[in-house]
Amino acid sequence: MSIHALVFDVDGTMADTEEAHRTAFNLAFERYRLGWVWGRAEYRELLKVTGGKERIYHYIRSLTPVGPTEYKRLLALVPDLHAEKTRFYSSVVSDGAVPLRSGVERFLDEALAAGCRLAIASTTTAVNIDALLQTTLGARGLEMFSVIACGDQVRNKKPAPDIYQLALHHLGLHPEQAVAFEDSPNGMRAAVAAGLWTVVTPTFWTEGGDFSAAGLVLPELGDPAVPLPGEPGGSLTSAGWLTFEELMRKARPEPTPSEVSALYDSKPTGSRP
Repeated sequence: MSIHALVFDVDGTMADTEEAHRTAFNLAFERYRLGWVWGRAEYRELLKVTGGKERIYHYIRSLTPVGPTEYKRLLALVPDLHAEKTRFYSSVVSDGAVPLRSGVERFLDEALAAGCRLAIASTTTAVNIDALLQTTLGARGLEMFSVIACGDQVRNKKPAPDIYQLALHHLGLHPEQAVAFEDSPNGMRAAVAAGLWTVVTPTFWTEGGDFSAAGLVLPELGDPAVPLPGEPGGSLTSAGWLTFEELMRKARPEPTPSEVSALYDSKPTGSRP
């Protein structure tokens, strides 16, 4: 069964957005005079919780016990905090401070030129996706993707497979007809649970995770101008960057003939069994 679509996560996969997210969270906390500051090491741990609002709820539950009234107030504040954080993040991205990762735009163009459809399966908000795509890819950014599935459209976020199942449903495809691109263990588990062959490109925020279930792990997709160290010859065979053609070979390799089939094929024409 051939590949008809590529399904991309956004944060960390298409662009290394997490520092911008961390900064936006801290600005929102400052706006609400909470006195919270998430450092890089702390935020790296918090990223194990998928979803921005979920991350804040998790953090509140981890705080030194506060009175029930204050605890209830903080929980009720989460939607407004997250909305404020989203506004800060969108502003940072719209200013062009978050570029696409190496090779992403090239690879998207290669896939489209080959007639492959593109989709997004992300736990971030539609506003965040819109800001990133339009800033990095221009007016064509949204048009490149046949389906954009966002976090609030499903009940269970990654590592649950729901967001990938939703994207596949809208694409009208079986899991065997698509490939997922992720950067985190939770994202990879979601894609694999949905039945997708998965490429993982970790970042500082996710490196060191367990990616043993991935079909292919690379530091980035790579680009002719900036080839990947040790490639070809390490994980890739055709170039120092992942090409669409090589992805197709890896994700859906040609079946190896069985010994019986090979023996049958080797018999002279007209010979009797």
